[in-house]
Amino acid sequence: MRFQGTRDYVATDDLKVAVNAAIVLERPLLVKGEPGTGKTVLAEEIAKGLGVPLMTWHIKSTTKAAQGLYEYDAVSRLRDSQLGDPRVSDIGNYIRRGRLWDAFQAPERPVLLIDEIDKADIEFPNDLLLELDRMEFHVYETGETIRAERRPIVIITSNNEKELPDAFLRRCFFHYIRFPDPETMAQIVEVHYPGIKRRLIEEALRLFFEVRDVPGLKKKPSTSELLDWLKLLMSEDIGPEQLRERDPRKLIPPLHGALLKNEQDVSLFEKLAFMSRREAR
Repeated sequence: MRFQGTRDYVATDDLKVAVNAAIVLERPLLVKGEPGTGKTVLAEEIAKGLGVPLMTWHIKSTTKAAQGLYEYDAVSRLRDSQLGDPRVSDIGNYIRRGRLWDAFQAPERPVLLIDEIDKADIEFPNDLLLELDRMEFHVYETGETIRAERRPIVIITSNNEKELPDAFLRRCFFHYIRFPDPETMAQIVEVHYPGIKRRLIEEALRLFFEVRDVPGLKKKPSTSELLDWLKLLMSEDIGPEQLRERDPRKLIPPLHGALLKNEQDVSLFEKLAFMSRREAR
């Protein structure tokens, strides 16, 4: 079982090495990188490339580790007992399976994505240490132990919003997805927009990386934002000549709302344009 990339996902050699190392070691693969660099999509493509099911657990700030195992709905059981419902005699009717339970008992080895683990409370990763290490947990209400029939391929993503505990990091194989260079980015664009005009790609990428290199930018545009921008450029029939234009009054890129996502960065480009106009006088 080896991941070789897919037709729809440009995986670098070091990324493929990391995925396959995690599979061999049977350890979770912790993936970090800038938002929009394809961390979540990676899990989807691993499942597609290996021909196995994908199970996804999206983490929120309110998510608790126990929810990934199971939840006991005591309130519903109490209500049903008051109504004389015969289901109350079986407590199992009020146990809701979590994503880890589903992954542990899947009929074939799945890919389990734990997405954006750093959004949760700082204790969240530590609360999953034992279960991810042993691939089993105990259901106290029913007295049963749930063990993984086939150890899932666990992909964990993080945007570095919080530092993860050392004990958790020791149990993971780590990979940082570096931002693609222009050559790799051109391959990514070709995957999403096959047949796109080469000159348009060249000018769009030149301008895109110039925007990313502007000092003081609060949020650099990501891969997904570049793809959105290119889609708009093609939709509005904006050609490479317009992107190459160096008019100081038009320093800000056309359709910049796809690239710049806050007022501070838009204001920064407006100030740069103003300074450029003054120098041109």
